Amino acid sequence: MKKTLAAVALAAVAALTLSGCTDSAAPATSPSGDSTAGGGEMRQVRVAALPIAETGALWAAIDAGIFEDHGLDVEVVPAQGGAQAIPALLSGDIDFAIGQPMGPIRAALQDLGVVIFSNYASSLADGEDVNSVVALGDSGITSPADLAGKRVSVNSIGAAGDLTIRKAVDDAGGDSSTIQFVEVAFPDVKAQLEAGNIDAGWVPDPFRGLVVSGGGVDVVSPYQATIPGLTVLTNFTTQEKIDADPQLVADYAAAMAEAQQYATDNEDAVRAAIVKNLEIPEAAAAGITLPNFTSDLDDAGIEKLAALAVQYKYIDAEPDFTKLIQPQ
Repeated sequence: MKKTLAAVALAAVAALTLSGCTDSAAPATSPSGDSTAGGGEMRQVRVAALPIAETGALWAAIDAGIFEDHGLDVEVVPAQGGAQAIPALLSGDIDFAIGQPMGPIRAALQDLGVVIFSNYASSLADGEDVNSVVALGDSGITSPADLAGKRVSVNSIGAAGDLTIRKAVDDAGGDSSTIQFVEVAFPDVKAQLEAGNIDAGWVPDPFRGLVVSGGGVDVVSPYQATIPGLTVLTNFTTQEKIDADPQLVADYAAAMAEAQQYATDNEDAVRAAIVKNLEIPEAAAAGITLPNFTSDLDDAGIEKLAALAVQYKYIDAEPDFTKLIQPQ
């Protein structure tokens, strides 16, 4: 389906950084954190999340008042990836993060006390998946093996994107060790492809649709090709936060689970939130492939991802999953 995105929206999204502008649909709060609207006590929480379609579930839940019902005033802080959010978690600048699990896996190996407490969204085991590697139509790249020796972008090097791409390329008979991975924010991939700075890019919707609808090629969905149903994003915080404020963590986890169910049952609300927050046309949002919004960690594939990371020497050993994964 043809998907379009205004250039001004791309520039706006690309400009977002973890320390930059924020997005909050909650009522204003006093310096003490109490709500100035409704008369009830509200606790302010800062949550790092990527400015991508998957965050639509969070945005929609905020708009629906789900977090407010749990006494939470949520401020969304845009980030480029889960790994980039971890320093902010450790410093206390944010309370929770939504991101890929490789950041928490590495943090666990360094005993930094980062804890994955629920899944957020998983990729699709079959059919059109939520992310893929794309290339321009005249690039000559049509299969995973063709990515060998090419410049391929990911939003965060050393995470699930390039790891699963390498596995998919090797399984297809290519040599993934010859790929030059380049870190490019998702909104910038199309421009970098057209400028010739990269040969292919790993992107989710709506940025994938920008390339494909313009005559580009969907080369491979690396999650589906390697660990079908692999988690796209997880919810994580610190052990210190869990120990210091277990009620806040429990309330946030409960609100998030309700948000994920709401997103599953109200797809139109999710797409409306994507239109609003990514400033894209409704037609573009209508064509986005949404993930499986779920808090379930049992089938998230985190252990398989860690094993693959060991195989490709991204990490030296698997983490202690009893410390890393603590469902709330």
